[in-house]
Amino acid sequence: MDLGISGKTALVTGASRGIGLAIARNLAAEGVRVVGAARTVTPELEKVAAAAVSLDLSTREGARSVVEQALAAVGGIDFLVNNVGAGDAEDLSLAGFLDVDDEQWQSMFDLNLFSAVWTTKAALPSILERKGAIVNISSISAHVPGGSPVGYAEAKAALTQFGKRLSEELAPRGVRVNTVSPGVVTSPLWTDPDRFGGRVAAAFGVGHGDLLDGLPGRFGISSGRLTEPGEVADLVTFLLSERAASIHGADHVIDGGTLKAA
Repeated sequence: MDLGISGKTALVTGASRGIGLAIARNLAAEGVRVVGAARTVTPELEKVAAAAVSLDLSTREGARSVVEQALAAVGGIDFLVNNVGAGDAEDLSLAGFLDVDDEQWQSMFDLNLFSAVWTTKAALPSILERKGAIVNISSISAHVPGGSPVGYAEAKAALTQFGKRLSEELAPRGVRVNTVSPGVVTSPLWTDPDRFGGRVAAAFGVGHGDLLDGLPGRFGISSGRLTEPGEVADLVTFLLSERAASIHGADHVIDGGTLKAA
């Protein structure tokens, strides 16, 4: 299938690993010149990106800077994928509402909501000029908040609503905005024992491998397996393409059947 995006440009945040890296790879394979942004640039990202930028996207200055560097590197932005999110495992408390400090709330919203707000605001003039497209990576936690760190689901719910607002405003101006909400994905967030998955395993007193094996059952995943980053990337790539020209303001859940509501 010809997606008609060869020669376009894209800025992908949180692109060093997991879903973000898979998106960068997919777009590059389709002939898109990708600027990948992450706090730590990996060799894997450097292999596929036209430019790789290292900075902290949880700050307004970082978001503005990444857009400036992307524009300088590729001359303009057709596509924006706001993928950066989650948070540092060592800084996340898995405690309940009363035991989580204000700093966790702030960091969750800065990284999972405001990074997208700030980056979109800076990139939008170029995207409007090119009549491009935006995809925000949210989470099924926006629909089912139980089980995620305090502040994460709330920030992702706000991100999903942000996408709806943007779509209503920008669709008449030729820019499409959509949201993708993955379930549990085999990304380093879960598979790296030093990140969130490892923290969860320790909290439950089980081995990290046992935790991963039990996740499909724990989350009620109908497919019986976790979603692969490449599967999320395929959906994002399609949504950015002209093949999805009539898809506006939608929240696309990709979770192996975790959510049961119609």
